[in-house]
Amino acid sequence: MRRSRISAFAPARPTAPTGAGGGLRSTRSLAAAWAVVVLITVPAWVLTVGQAEDMGVEPGTMGMALPLFLLLWVTMMAAMMLPSMAPVALSWVRGIGRRSSGWARTVRTVAFAGGYLLVWTAFGLLVYAALALTGGLVTDHPTAGRWIGAVAFLLAGLYQLGPLKNVCLRHCRDPLGHLVRYSGFRGPARDLRVGLHHGVYCVGCCAGLMVVFVPLGVMNVAAMAGLALVIFVEKLWSRGVLLSGVVGVAFLVLAVLAPFQEWLLPGLEGSMPPMDDM
Repeated sequence: MRRSRISAFAPARPTAPTGAGGGLRSTRSLAAAWAVVVLITVPAWVLTVGQAEDMGVEPGTMGMALPLFLLLWVTMMAAMMLPSMAPVALSWVRGIGRRSSGWARTVRTVAFAGGYLLVWTAFGLLVYAALALTGGLVTDHPTAGRWIGAVAFLLAGLYQLGPLKNVCLRHCRDPLGHLVRYSGFRGPARDLRVGLHHGVYCVGCCAGLMVVFVPLGVMNVAAMAGLALVIFVEKLWSRGVLLSGVVGVAFLVLAVLAPFQEWLLPGLEGSMPPMDDM
């Protein structure tokens, strides 16, 4: 009985887990699944880039109320995270399709996606508070922006090199392990729990990278694209763990340079005086 429950969410002939999903599906079904990912990701990017162009890059929350910020934040996360978490998400949704149909399948899929986005929404509250705090500090003390940026890069670098990042990244790089573990979840909120569980690990994997939005600007399109690429490669490339460490070291270097290089701090420079005026 246990084996039959797992088989609904695992491949018939599992192979060694890989970031790209290993042998979780045939080439044809894999191509179709990634086509769906593209159809969702592209509009999310279009909306995000369009809003970013209208708002520009400024310190803090840029005057956004919390509801608007969270709406933009969730859209950003959908654009940035969906490609990297697609192997697990699509495999779980495929399993839902095998065991449910009609409205039941739709409700279960929405519950899974809702759980995942709920975690990122909660994290967005922390991001909003951090942006509000740092924006206020830069407004009241313009020269503080340089040191806020240095601290942000330092924290991001240390997190990238720390044990929590390593634990969460290992989780996110093992799609087959996800399916076997999640097959044991029970109850009417099963799919919501799966979404929440995977969302927590995803946040844990990417939290350090999100910190650099403080110095780079939360609506900085170049930063979004760069971080999305790092997240994608970290999770799906065979040497993603090595990349994670390289990025961590790079952040530590930026932490040293930040107080003396204004161009590294576009998200904090709105109220900072030139270096010559200090």
